[in-house]
Amino acid sequence: QVQAAEAQAALLRHRVEMGVLRAPHRGVVRARLLEEGDMASPQRPVLDLALLSPKWIRVYVGEADLGRVHPGMAAQVTSDSAPDAPVKGQVGYISSVAEFTPKSVETEDLRTALVYEVRVIVSDTREALRLGQPVTVLLDTGGHE
Repeated sequence: QVQAAEAQAALLRHRVEMGVLRAPHRGVVRARLLEEGDMASPQRPVLDLALLSPKWIRVYVGEADLGRVHPGMAAQVTSDSAPDAPVKGQVGYISSVAEFTPKSVETEDLRTALVYEVRVIVSDTREALRLGQPVTVLLDTGGHE
């Protein structure tokens, strides 16, 4: 009877443990999608999290400049609150799909209006940058800006 009670207690501890929400990574809660008492399931998110690491910045590069940008390219990021303290980064992702395309088939003149998403991964050890903060990004294109 003691072993049966211990097994029952272990099962109850396991069930309580399964009811605890844990984020897979460290982050900041941006929105609560379910309230206390709502039914949660593995397919339904409960919280909207913004991951803190790796920290990256979304920038857009024009089609004419896309050939000068490559993964691993050095970047400097500055904010209005600390313009004299740039944060170092590097290009980590370049989209293969243009955005803000005016038409599905572009003329040669309209192709220069296309932009491509580029993500700059930053090494923000001082925690100088905040989520959603506007920043200026300079890519090191070897003397060409």
